[in-house]
Amino acid sequence: MTDQAALATPRVRTGNRWAATVLVVLTPLLAELALGSTPLQYAWLTIVWLPLYGGGALLIRELVRRTGRGWPSILVLGLGYEIVEDGIGLQALSSPTLYGAANWGPRVLGLNLPYWEANITYHLVFTVVIPILLVDLIFPAHRRSPYLRTPGLVGIAALFVFGAALIRLLVPPFADPDYLAPLPLTIGWGVVVIVLGVLALRVLRPRREVAGGPGAVPSRWALAGLGFAGPLAVMFLQWPTFGSAGPAFTRGVWALVPMAAAAGLLVALGLLVRRWYRTAAWTDRHALWLAGGALVGHTTWGIVGIADEPLDRIGLAVILALTVLGLALLDRRVAGRG
Repeated sequence: MTDQAALATPRVRTGNRWAATVLVVLTPLLAELALGSTPLQYAWLTIVWLPLYGGGALLIRELVRRTGRGWPSILVLGLGYEIVEDGIGLQALSSPTLYGAANWGPRVLGLNLPYWEANITYHLVFTVVIPILLVDLIFPAHRRSPYLRTPGLVGIAALFVFGAALIRLLVPPFADPDYLAPLPLTIGWGVVVIVLGVLALRVLRPRREVAGGPGAVPSRWALAGLGFAGPLAVMFLQWPTFGSAGPAFTRGVWALVPMAAAAGLLVALGLLVRRWYRTAAWTDRHALWLAGGALVGHTTWGIVGIADEPLDRIGLAVILALTVLGLALLDRRVAGRG
């Protein structure tokens, strides 16, 4: 989302291990701790999530930058990441018992369809796109180049595989001991991941430098408001919360209604952002305020829709305050670049 604003930035070919480290550490903090799915008192668990979450985000970015691709390829690889985590690692996409995912709505071909849609959406935005975007803004001179050399790329790929194996060994045997995904299904997931990788890195066109066209862009506050409201609306439509059995208080096949509404809303938001991004008026600060609003929105959802105990809500409120402070400091830094 920030390639266009970087046209005047010289391409830097040297690596940046600091940027790579920040991305690896930041990703599980945003995706797990800032939502409340990992409560603050169990923050140490981010060490367990770090190889998968951080390794996955960095691996996606490195592969895309090395092949000269752009955000469409990042999104496609994000789909592959979700399959590795929930299909191969946790087995939650097919398990009839884990997380109660089978009760959210209809199972299609033995897959927990509502759970799948919700997690694809969440991980694409908060595990892949926003962490990569923020680190690109923190280290703008390296946003168009890989952070790692070849040995580092091999190492981060190994870290990601280790992370997937780690959650497979630590979560299903204890949280879902009676289920083991059939071997053909696991092999099938692996084939799908490979196909998505080929699509992202070979079929999709390399990034093209296109001069910004005419058109207006909403104010930064309007973008922040949109970013804030978007996750709240989508999560309500996709996740069973406030004591409901299915998304948006639906049951059974009726879950397809809010699922379709969430998909339509996501497509509409994506098309709007794509149109604004292609204008000459779009800047790094616009991208930051949109992403910042989404981060504030998703932590707010954690406070009202996920946290069960007052202590958990207090912890998320502290995280929310730190998030706003960090975003304000980054915005000041970005604005200072002119």
